[in-house]
Amino acid sequence: MSTATAEPPAATQLSQLQQLKTFTKVVADTGDFESMRAFHPQDATTNPSLILQAATKPEYAFILEKVVADRKNSGLTGSAQVEDIIDNVLVAFGLEILKIVPGRVSTETDARLSFDTQGSIDKGRQLIALYEAAGISRDRVLIKIASTWEGIKAAEVLEKEGIHCNLTLLFSLAQAVACANANVQLISPFVGRIYDWYKAANKRDYTGAEDPGVQSVAAIYSYYKKFGHKTEVMGASFRNVSQIIELAGSDLLTISPDLLAKLAASNDPIERKLDPAKAAADPIEKLDLDEKTFRFLLNEDAMATEKTAEGIRKFAADIVKLEKVIAAKV
Repeated sequence: MSTATAEPPAATQLSQLQQLKTFTKVVADTGDFESMRAFHPQDATTNPSLILQAATKPEYAFILEKVVADRKNSGLTGSAQVEDIIDNVLVAFGLEILKIVPGRVSTETDARLSFDTQGSIDKGRQLIALYEAAGISRDRVLIKIASTWEGIKAAEVLEKEGIHCNLTLLFSLAQAVACANANVQLISPFVGRIYDWYKAANKRDYTGAEDPGVQSVAAIYSYYKKFGHKTEVMGASFRNVSQIIELAGSDLLTISPDLLAKLAASNDPIERKLDPAKAAADPIEKLDLDEKTFRFLLNEDAMATEKTAEGIRKFAADIVKLEKVIAAKV
């Protein structure tokens, strides 16, 4: 008599985090290694703000101290030495993360290069060279670049070299379409920051499917699936669990440790909301996009314009803070 295959547990026997992982790749949005170990994400993303937070914590001081010690005698001086140390710090954190996650790590370029195509290309190549020198395949690394026109053009060049990119600070369909046209590996539309803008502008809260951040990512997902774009959609910057649940089915979702903990603590059922089959029936129209059209559409979208600029300023400010921390040690 053959042994019957065991029935899978009912959805309510699984945590929301376990349920979500059946629809979507879950990514840890943190520089904290212990959080990654606790929640077993597929990938992990970092940014200058997260690395600054982690690098100034006592438990991660050893990484910063080791890099400073190793690079003190690099022959570089002044700002070039500080830049070299920062690159090596970013990669050192990435190397530690890759010991924990089975997939990829996203490492961000200097936000001050957001309008510098060649500078972004050079930085992406430099970061990948450091990973490869440490024995890591470039397929396990995503270079994060802001979704400016210049950033997207830089990513297009890098992708042709097999250096995969994660286009971040993305707030509009125009940015998403430009990324897809450039054959970018992955985009990170910022759900929570879109929500923040509309909540402040309209002086009201949003929940569930009416959330403007959720609607933006759902529209991008539908566009990509309907028109056959291979670029992965990874919702990012969440403010609450509701936003995550509404985007179940997105290719990936990058989630902070506190929200991962809430998902892990709940057994309430969740269902897949984003699905390629549904996307095929979406009435969304194809967008013809060149540089002039991209810049005009972005300018017409006050939220996307303001949030892209604000994000670049904040990440640039945190890189400056990290430079000061390192300069004091050198």
